[in-house]
Amino acid sequence: MNPMLRHLPNLLTALRLCAAPFTAYLILGGRDWAALAVFAFAGLSDALDGYLARRLAPDSRFGAYLDPAADKLLMLASFVTLTMMGAVPFWLTALVIGRDVAIVACVGLSWLLAIPLRIEPLAVGKVSTVVQVGFIALVLLLRAFDLESPGAVEIAAVATAAVTVASWLAYAQIWFRAMALGRRAA
Repeated sequence: MNPMLRHLPNLLTALRLCAAPFTAYLILGGRDWAALAVFAFAGLSDALDGYLARRLAPDSRFGAYLDPAADKLLMLASFVTLTMMGAVPFWLTALVIGRDVAIVACVGLSWLLAIPLRIEPLAVGKVSTVVQVGFIALVLLLRAFDLESPGAVEIAAVATAAVTVASWLAYAQIWFRAMALGRRAA
């Protein structure tokens, strides 16, 4: 195998990292079609780089850290920018960001307490990400076609919130269990 091919998944992930601020810039500039296209490219590149990583470079630690960072940056940029534009409710953006901050804070706290914890992605976490991506895609699609559909956005926002909370609770349960077991062992 060509050694350069091993780096293709990380290259796609790096492009997705670049897509995050570019998507925000396009949204702020009212270029909704372009924002939708870049967001769609980022989503497809996420699926493709995951597939390629498993086939070409299954042991890439760099990619293992870079991929979720690129995902989170894209979602953060999209949610915050669309909230600034009045297209996404603030409470939903706060919930999505709060979940991610809480997970990172809990893992960090566990390490500070000398109870190292690695949280592997859960199915509900992956579903939450897919639903969040779908929500952003819906909002961008409605903006690109200049359609008013507040009912659809409200229903999708509630569904996104429900899955996000379910994911948050699943990760919190893992953390609380690890803290309880860690304290007993000490």
